[in-house]
Amino acid sequence: MTAPMSEHVPTLSATAVETDAFARAIATAYERLGFVVIADHGIEQRLIDDCLEAFRAFFALPETVKRRYHVPGSGGARGYTPFGVETAKGAVHHDLKEFWHVGRELPGQRYTASMPPNLWVSEVPQFRERTLALWAAFDALGRRLLGAIAHALALPRDFFEDKVNEGNSVLRVLHYPPVASETGSVRAGEHEDINVITLLLGAEEPGLEIRTREGHWLPVNPLPGSVVCNVGDMLQRLTNGVLRSTTHRVVNPAPERAGRARYSMPFFLHFNPDYEIRTLPSCISADAPDRFPDPITADAFLLQRLKEIKLL
Repeated sequence: MTAPMSEHVPTLSATAVETDAFARAIATAYERLGFVVIADHGIEQRLIDDCLEAFRAFFALPETVKRRYHVPGSGGARGYTPFGVETAKGAVHHDLKEFWHVGRELPGQRYTASMPPNLWVSEVPQFRERTLALWAAFDALGRRLLGAIAHALALPRDFFEDKVNEGNSVLRVLHYPPVASETGSVRAGEHEDINVITLLLGAEEPGLEIRTREGHWLPVNPLPGSVVCNVGDMLQRLTNGVLRSTTHRVVNPAPERAGRARYSMPFFLHFNPDYEIRTLPSCISADAPDRFPDPITADAFLLQRLKEIKLL
């Protein structure tokens, strides 16, 4: 069922990210829908275009070449995940996508067991430089937004800084190939994100939908140049459900657009692997008892969820 015409995902300008009004607005959006659109985000268009150009070239390579960058048994943590692997939790059919993961580059850091080294494509010029430049821009924007979220939760603005500064944050570049007319699969089945917050470029291409509290499906089609930002399960758990991790999907295109590929670039901002996700005391009350009384490390939570979606 489609949401009423009056329902929409609000758009906020990142130029006001330091203000009380922005903090209130993003919290309200996250309590209601779990999603917000961020305009004026400050990520240079050149970085976006350069990264996308590199990945268009990669996904156009022969399958045998792309699979050289697939690491079986790694959960897709780094490098290439082929078409037909990831499956939404509880779904029968796999998603219609292939993708690449690049993570934090931190030589000598203490999380090598949880954060493997990145892989780099030798067949595409400047692949490493272009990818890491966009990763860093996403990370900076995400940390700015976390400052506003912390403020909205009556926490110090820097509350999240030492909890994400070595986080297992991942840039995923997705390629959804043209869709065959007869298929039981969709581009991305109904799911919630695992991480703290997700920042998404590419949602202006139709397909992304979120499920409202009333069970309606609400299309998300932001203006070009905007970033969609949503709450992940880790932040929902930390806030005892005050901030919502909302079910969303990417539906198949209309027949007239079925022959077009779709690209998107979500950045999954994660806690440091050993951070213990324990419900914030300020989010617990007599009317809202702790829904998550057993704390869990970010890494253990991530591994648990990767198994559910068949990446491990």
